Amino acid sequence: MSNASSATQTPRTYQVITYGCQMNVHDSERISGLLEGAGLVRSDREAAEDGGADVVVFNTCAVRENADNRLYGTLGHMAAVKRTRPGMQIAVGGCMAQKDRDVIIGKAPWVDVVFGTHNVGKLPVLLERARVEQASQVEIVEALETFPSNLPARRESPYSAWVSISVGCNNTCTFCIVPQLRGKETDRRPGDILAEIQALVDEGVQEVTLLGQNVNTYGVEFGDRGAFAKLLRACGEIEGLERVRFTSPHPASFTSDVIDAMAETSNVMPSLHMPLQSGSDKVLREMRRSYRSEKFLRILDEVREKIPHAAITTDIIVGFPGETDADFEDTMRVVERSRFSAAFTFQYSIRPGTPAGVMDNQVPKPVVQERYERLLELVNRVAWEENRKLEGQTVEVMFAAGEGKKDAETHRLTGRARDNRLVHVAVPQEPALRPRPGDIADAVVSHAAPHHLNADGGITNLRRTRGGDAWQARHEAPAAAPGVALGMPTIGVPQA
Repeated sequence: MSNASSATQTPRTYQVITYGCQMNVHDSERISGLLEGAGLVRSDREAAEDGGADVVVFNTCAVRENADNRLYGTLGHMAAVKRTRPGMQIAVGGCMAQKDRDVIIGKAPWVDVVFGTHNVGKLPVLLERARVEQASQVEIVEALETFPSNLPARRESPYSAWVSISVGCNNTCTFCIVPQLRGKETDRRPGDILAEIQALVDEGVQEVTLLGQNVNTYGVEFGDRGAFAKLLRACGEIEGLERVRFTSPHPASFTSDVIDAMAETSNVMPSLHMPLQSGSDKVLREMRRSYRSEKFLRILDEVREKIPHAAITTDIIVGFPGETDADFEDTMRVVERSRFSAAFTFQYSIRPGTPAGVMDNQVPKPVVQERYERLLELVNRVAWEENRKLEGQTVEVMFAAGEGKKDAETHRLTGRARDNRLVHVAVPQEPALRPRPGDIADAVVSHAAPHHLNADGGITNLRRTRGGDAWQARHEAPAAAPGVALGMPTIGVPQA
């Protein structure tokens, strides 16, 4: 692809379409950085959605069945597009590529490259090889070749960034295929993580989210069980780092030293995503989730004792094989007591290659649907009750681009409170008084809905931040193409 960057030719364009979790989104930033390093430029979004880019990369998810269906449907559409665009290339990477390998080429022979979760850095070479040889390239490796953070990146936000602290997972949950696709846990050294964060802060980033399949087992590879709590405290020493978040921990490994570090480190935010999956001890046992409901609730009690204003979210699976009415009622009981500010809820779907997928006591779809609807009703009610407690209170909001779909028509700007709740804020329209994405201000909550807060009384204590400066510098630079297009988020969104 070296001729793509020649001054005598128009550079080739690319687009990355992402299905999946935050880890996939972060990987897509690395994919974008690799392609730009190879001389490609980002396509504009409108053209890319019609297949207008010269290189289209699908970074895939394998956690839920509809991710498979959506990918193959989209690839079918792309076949027709490719016939009209000589030289167009299509690549498929990520967890589904790691899982399906040659199946993708069998179903979609017009795909040029299939690459896995462990060899993201090979994508430019594979694309060039496919172009020269005029043949599909499938390269999947079983071990991590280089930690993704060692690859170049094109970050989607100038003020907020993902920072991967580990990849892979040592757990054996019976419903999950991720350990087979991402491998055993591999941890980065603390000094490398902190150096990356410092470099990001120097560029204007003021919020980082630490990523790992199980962030709180960080340190297992180099034998330090207290490494994650130490890492959180070390983040508190980085000047200019305003907000630190992390996702996702595992309840079985969640310890008091992490809660203490959260409570005692001022820039670690009072928000926690703690996956429950089920409130039934019997189902948890069948899932091979090595904790029980009472331990889960004790963790939440300790968090709220030490961090009274923490907002806690969760993941819940409905209809796991063998789930009885009594098991489901246990889940409803735990959800009621847990007082989640949001819950990402999923109907169980069979994943080939997992132990749960071959269990013979699958729950009938109508039963799963009825339970799912009841759970959604409870989740929404509890979240609304918890949000209403904030009416009349002042929250600190860090504004963000793209968080509020109706901001233009409602004359609001949307951001996140310290506890990660979404807040739609009425802001001045005068540019000199209007906050920029990345800026921080206080606002009084005037209305609460189940999944967001409104603050219609204006803002106070507006603080122009280095993150806002970074956003403005990027915004005022020569027009650049939009960022990674996101597909279905595996972690879900709270249901309305």
